[in-house]
Amino acid sequence: MNIKKILKVVLPLILGGILVWYSISKISFPVLVSYFKEAKYQWIFLGLFFGILSHLSRAYRWKFMLAPLGYTPRFTNSVLAVLVGYLVNLAVPRAGEVSRAYALTNYENVPFEKGFGTIVAERIADLIMMLLIVALTLFVQFDFIYNLLTENFNPAKIGIGFVFLVIAFFVFSSFVKKATSGILLKIKTFILGVVEGATSIFKMKNKWPFIFHTIFIWVMYVAMFWATVPAIDGLEIPFGGILIGFIAGGFSIAATNGGIGIYPIAVAGALALFNVETEPATAFGWIMWTAQTAMIIVFGGVAFILLPILNKNKNV
Repeated sequence: MNIKKILKVVLPLILGGILVWYSISKISFPVLVSYFKEAKYQWIFLGLFFGILSHLSRAYRWKFMLAPLGYTPRFTNSVLAVLVGYLVNLAVPRAGEVSRAYALTNYENVPFEKGFGTIVAERIADLIMMLLIVALTLFVQFDFIYNLLTENFNPAKIGIGFVFLVIAFFVFSSFVKKATSGILLKIKTFILGVVEGATSIFKMKNKWPFIFHTIFIWVMYVAMFWATVPAIDGLEIPFGGILIGFIAGGFSIAATNGGIGIYPIAVAGALALFNVETEPATAFGWIMWTAQTAMIIVFGGVAFILLPILNKNKNV
């Protein structure tokens, strides 16, 4: 393993450790422990139930991507591969996609490059869903976001900044379109891949089941966040706050391994916009992150053990 690969693993862990310390500094450890002790776990388990449904749906959706390639893996193996992928991502960011494709290569004879390609296409669909949730949040909370911006920034400067961004976007787009090498060509290739992946969904034989499961997965993600709110007595968050908190938490997961350290900070910061006090907001972020992480560790660990056992007759 070269230095670059080591840094990709170690640096996020170091950053996560620093952020854990910073987050704990916002709420004393004994107080945080008391929130965990007093939490209403029936709501936490309901949230986890929604999370499990999303994982099952993701595994089922995968077959719609593999079918046109001529592969029909067993649903059990698809579920276990998805769970193992989430577990691996906790240790090494983005390595879960590789392990997930490798599992089907081992146990279902799906060529690695084809399995990995379907996962990339799935991620494009997920990216689109995340952007749609952001757009929905902007629509639902337009007045709130507008007032927040105008209260903290000069409206004239916001207008000038918006015009500047539009101009910069068109100028940058023209350069990207003409790119034949370098970083701009990589950006161009990525954007074309996103567009191609998005439009290919509508060319699938089972496009509507695929779209249904894609929407269902993300509804379950939001439902998991929403269902956990009542776990903390007296915590009240409006629907717009739930959406903004969910988005903040979602983006934070990409920053460190599984959002360690930064997830509670991001969620607490989002909820602070809705005048939620620091202590319960931070405690909620920790409870959400702990529940999700524990679910991945437990089910991912079980999946890691079960995959070779249930496929002991397969050549690996």
